[in-house]
Amino acid sequence: MKRLLYAILFMAIFVTVPALHAADPSTDDLRQAAQNPMANMMSFPFQNNTNFGYGPLEKTQNITNIQPVIPFDLSDNWLLISRTIAPLISQPGFYDGQGREFGLGDINQALFFGPNKPGKFIWGAGPVFLLPTATDSRLGGKKWGAGPAAVALTIQGPWVIGALVQNIWSFAGDSDRADVNQMLTQYFINYNLPNGWYLTSSPIITANWEADSDNIWTVPFGGGFGRLFKIGKLPVNTQLQAFYNVEKPDDLGPDWTLRFQIQFLLPKW
Repeated sequence: MKRLLYAILFMAIFVTVPALHAADPSTDDLRQAAQNPMANMMSFPFQNNTNFGYGPLEKTQNITNIQPVIPFDLSDNWLLISRTIAPLISQPGFYDGQGREFGLGDINQALFFGPNKPGKFIWGAGPVFLLPTATDSRLGGKKWGAGPAAVALTIQGPWVIGALVQNIWSFAGDSDRADVNQMLTQYFINYNLPNGWYLTSSPIITANWEADSDNIWTVPFGGGFGRLFKIGKLPVNTQLQAFYNVEKPDDLGPDWTLRFQIQFLLPKW
């Protein structure tokens, strides 16, 4: 399944490359668009998160998120951004003798509506859906969920600063599984340097409102760097970040995370 998904997305990328506008946008424009969740640009990020010290046995968990971003022009004034997160999970055992499980987790699908021609303040809002697509009960919650999502940011010189917030509640699914009531907040701070390089920090803070008071929050702190470059005419955005969890659930959350992302950009300009 993992090889098939990668093959489909890579085929979509390289089939679309010849359609890139003849007047190539500058590296600076592309870099800012890659850092803007509401940019009117198709992209295919592949984000790998390696979580160290995960679970009761403090093993290593690996999650590769396939995250296609597809914009739709609703009118001259309004834009719809479809953001999908399909996680491929390598889950370690939670007790001695339990083997590792690999497969697809639950898919997260968000739709953001916003201005097609925003000013310095950029925003989008809409629904987010949780789909019980996990190939094994250990990789997902077997629950359908939905809730609101919003993103806002500003671009000031070399700075791109913003945040994304969403909360999902379960409304259907396996009655024997725990209900879902979870918030996700991701702030992002980017400082752009010459030659396509940039400094970045974009930790993902989560709150499980169904957990007891001592196990609600996962709060990472950290950052890293990235660079946008081109392979032929294809813009590619890469970044490497590391995060330490200053707050995490007992016996579950990882101690720290290493994140690598590669993002293929398909500008329409």
